[in-house]
Amino acid sequence: MDLVKIYIVQSISAASNNLRLNSQQVEVVALLRQVILKSEDLGDDLYKMKRVTEFSKIGIRLNEIYSFLTTGKIDFFKISEKFKEHSQFLIRELNQLLESLSPEEFKTALRKMNGEDENVPAINFDLSKHNKNIMNQVLEENKILNENSIVEESENESFYSYEQKILSTIKPLEKFLSDLQKNDIDYDELIKFNLLLKENARLSYLKSFEVIGNMHKILSQALDNIISHKLSPEKNVVDSIRACMIVIVAVIKGKEVDITGYLNKAEEFGRKLIN
Repeated sequence: MDLVKIYIVQSISAASNNLRLNSQQVEVVALLRQVILKSEDLGDDLYKMKRVTEFSKIGIRLNEIYSFLTTGKIDFFKISEKFKEHSQFLIRELNQLLESLSPEEFKTALRKMNGEDENVPAINFDLSKHNKNIMNQVLEENKILNENSIVEESENESFYSYEQKILSTIKPLEKFLSDLQKNDIDYDELIKFNLLLKENARLSYLKSFEVIGNMHKILSQALDNIISHKLSPEKNVVDSIRACMIVIVAVIKGKEVDITGYLNKAEEFGRKLIN
C-alpha cells in the first residue's frame, strides 16, 4: 500500500467535494486519480506535470503535497490538520483544471506530458468497466467528506492571512524593482526586503508550499548577491526576478494564466545563482 499516493488521491477527492461536478468533470477527477495511482515514479511524473501548460497549476500544488510527504519529518499528531489544509489549497487549481479540460483533452495533455506523439493510441482509460468504480468511489467519497465537513472556515482564514503576508511583500518589491533597474539602489531598503523574503520562504516551506518557497529563496539569493556587489541589477536580472514574482502571485492567487515560461525562467535563474 503506497500511503503517499493514497494521501494525494484522497486530497483530490476532498477538494472535489467542494465543487459541483457534472458527469464529465467527475470523469476527469477519476482520470487524475488514476494518473497518481498508476504512476511508477510519482515524483518524476509530478515534475513533468508542472511543465505542461494544461497541468502546470495542479501539478505545482500536487508536487507541494508530495514534497511534504516525502521530505522532512511528518508530525502524525497534526497530519489530519495538514490534510485539511492541503485539500483546501487544491480546490482552486482543481476547479480550473475541470473547467478547462474535457476527458479527451485531459488524455491529450497526458500524452503530451509523457512525450508521446499525438498519433500514438491513447492510454487505456476505459471507464465503462472496472474503472467505473473509481468514478463511483469519487462520488461516494464526496458524499462522506461532505458529511464530515472537511473544510472549515478556520482554514480559509489561515490561508487568507498567509496570502496577505506574501502579497504585502511582493507588491512593494515590484515598485522597488523599477528603481533597482535604474541602478538607484537603496541598500537599507534592499536589506529590509531581503529579510522579508527569507521569512516568507521559511513560512512557505513550513506550510509545504515548495514552489512558493523556492521562488522566495531565489529572490533572496538574488538580493544577497546584489547587496554584496556580486550581481548587477541589469535588465535580464530584473526580468528574472520578476519571473519569480509572477510565479508567486499566480500560484497563490490561482490566476488563470500560463506560468510555465516564467517558472522555467525563474528556475534557470536559480540554478545560475547557485553556480
